[in-house]
Amino acid sequence: MVHFLHPGHTPRNIVPPDAQKDALGCCVVQEEASPYTLVNICLNVLIANLEKLCSERPDGTLCLPEHWRFPQEVADRFLRVMTWQGKLTDRTASIFRGNQMKLKLVNIQKAKISTAAFIKAFCHHKLIELNATAVHADLPVPDIISGLCSNSWIQQNLRCLLLDSTSISQNSRLLFFSQLTGLRILSVFNVCFHTEDLANVSQLPRLESLDISNTLVTDISALLTCKDRLKSLTMHYLKCLSMTKPQILAVIRGLTCLLHLDISDHRQLKSDLAFHLLQQKDILPNVVSLDISGGSCITDEAVELFIQQRPAMQFVGLLATDAGTSDFFTTKQGLRVAGGASMSQISEALSRYRNRSCFMKEALCRLFTETFSMEVTMPAILKLVAVGMRNHPLDLPVQFTASACALNLTRQGLAKGMPVRLLSEVTCLLFKALKNFPHYQQLQKNCLLSLTNSRILVDVPFDRFDAAKFVMRWLCKHENPKMQTMAVSVTSILALQLSPEQMAQLEELFMAVKELLAIVKQKTTKNLDDVTLLFTLKALWNLTDGSPAACKHFIENQGLEIFIQVLETFSESAIQSKVLGLLNNIAEIRELSSKLVTEDALKHINSLLCSREMEVSYFAAGIIAHLTSDRQLWISRDFQRRALLQDLHAAIQNWPSSSCKMTALVTYRSLKTFFPLLGNFSQPEVQLWALWAVCHVCSKNPSKYCKMLVEEEGLQLLCDIQEHSEATPQAQQIAASILNDFRMHFMNYQRPTLCQMPF
Repeated sequence: MVHFLHPGHTPRNIVPPDAQKDALGCCVVQEEASPYTLVNICLNVLIANLEKLCSERPDGTLCLPEHWRFPQEVADRFLRVMTWQGKLTDRTASIFRGNQMKLKLVNIQKAKISTAAFIKAFCHHKLIELNATAVHADLPVPDIISGLCSNSWIQQNLRCLLLDSTSISQNSRLLFFSQLTGLRILSVFNVCFHTEDLANVSQLPRLESLDISNTLVTDISALLTCKDRLKSLTMHYLKCLSMTKPQILAVIRGLTCLLHLDISDHRQLKSDLAFHLLQQKDILPNVVSLDISGGSCITDEAVELFIQQRPAMQFVGLLATDAGTSDFFTTKQGLRVAGGASMSQISEALSRYRNRSCFMKEALCRLFTETFSMEVTMPAILKLVAVGMRNHPLDLPVQFTASACALNLTRQGLAKGMPVRLLSEVTCLLFKALKNFPHYQQLQKNCLLSLTNSRILVDVPFDRFDAAKFVMRWLCKHENPKMQTMAVSVTSILALQLSPEQMAQLEELFMAVKELLAIVKQKTTKNLDDVTLLFTLKALWNLTDGSPAACKHFIENQGLEIFIQVLETFSESAIQSKVLGLLNNIAEIRELSSKLVTEDALKHINSLLCSREMEVSYFAAGIIAHLTSDRQLWISRDFQRRALLQDLHAAIQNWPSSSCKMTALVTYRSLKTFFPLLGNFSQPEVQLWALWAVCHVCSKNPSKYCKMLVEEEGLQLLCDIQEHSEATPQAQQIAASILNDFRMHFMNYQRPTLCQMPF
């Protein structure tokens, strides 16, 4: 089970951003690199084992053990984590019935639960906030309101209700919010919310913040009813508004308590409402936040004059406008700008517009341009890109542009300064985008390019099995040579990270082996020993490591004939060692090893046994050791077997110490393939090679292979060699050397589970 380990692929330390230049980036690195809180770890375990820990009611729903009680803060977080993980259903929501949980801040975003489950699980609690953004159509807005109003405490005390992108059944017309008299914050963004509903909402006695973006409201005059208490009004993309500009401005002028106003719009609609608003001097005297992103005819001069007349302003949204480039926006103390003219403006836009796909796409486009030649690590920006991808999974422009930005922000050197957890999230989001848009080629290219990043490919947790399937499918598309080389390189590394069981499950394995062999044959025919050939040989070597299925595909696709042609065409040791490394993998599999016992194959292998390059001679010796150890292969040619054993013995005697260096870093998934050879006292040459190999890897990586010797019960074999009367003195000496190295290693690095050694 030998394979090629790419040199230099060792874990990297995070290089944090400069705290003075990027304080937010430092905070993100610290947050992402910190361990999860003990509460979150416990809640994750509880959620993962909910079915085991709970009993089942007659109706099929779950019930917590009777003696369990959750404090309000823990109960709120428990529900939030369940919702985040997509685990909140009618069956699981039932654990919030009764009084075992004390809920106050309920978050059921995007949950798929029915009206009955919602009412039973949540409407008896003393709720002060409910976030029901984008819940499934089984729980429409009228039913949410009706359920909440069934509890008189909630009617008087519910302060915040978020119903963004929530459905309304066709037979519902008027939404009765008037009973929720304690409501201060209401958001109905992207809901079938009409002018009549606005009139009803405006009667709420404590309403302070209202979001009616992308609704069906045609007239906002009813807002004047709450002019003395409304502090925040968001009406982004109010596409059905039928009022004239003067009428709209008259209403806004009447809202004298407004601190925040958002009249942003889609750029394509070329709305000039913001332009006219900026010309007014007697409007919004107390405003501290104004969002006019997407508006047309907006200039730096007009915005600057408006802000100067209102010195308390702290935020202005200018994304997708012609404004924002003036020095005024960078020098004005305390003013935050969401725009596209600078990195700070883009960062603000990504943060503010994380739930608006039109502006998220615009901000990402600006970010891509800004980061095209980025040389500074910016983890805070990458985190915002990840948020955009997560919030808009089905928006192709957002996913594609975000993937391109992620590439810019994680180029080889920059990824070194990114926290592993953040890189993992971005990589997983990229693969999620691939599943949602399987036929969008440029998105696939961006994902493949991200996988060529050694930090991501080696250090970052993500689904390697899915990644291997994607890369192997890409490999078979016959893309341009550069992309093909990348796919081959990624395949060679991913192959090392999959278990033999996963390799056996890869449906794409057969086609990948066939395609890789076709590349090798093409390069050999053209006598072209370029980097693609080397990557391809590595990939085949690693794919066949410990994988009988891949080895079988190799033989069935004339792999042996092609590799013999490679040996006849190229004399470079880098090529020879990779060819022989793969043939070692074939030789280890008893069902296939006979395929190597041919005149052509043995001639080339035996000739390379005497190579001056240590790794070439080593791999050739390994093939001969495995083949000669099976006497059944040599029934009619025992003379040739004995001659090969003599040559093997002579070669090993000419080798330097087993602690010598090799160009290729040899590594093994398991040492078990050596065990039959170590116990072969009738063929000391075979045993000697196995001992030399084990001694070599143990001296190079004792922490891995000394532990492996214990776990795979190989120590006893070495002890047996020391004591066996038929073992040669050289074999006993090497066995003693391995055991001594083993003792020294565990004396220096004691581990409780490995303290009991069998000697």
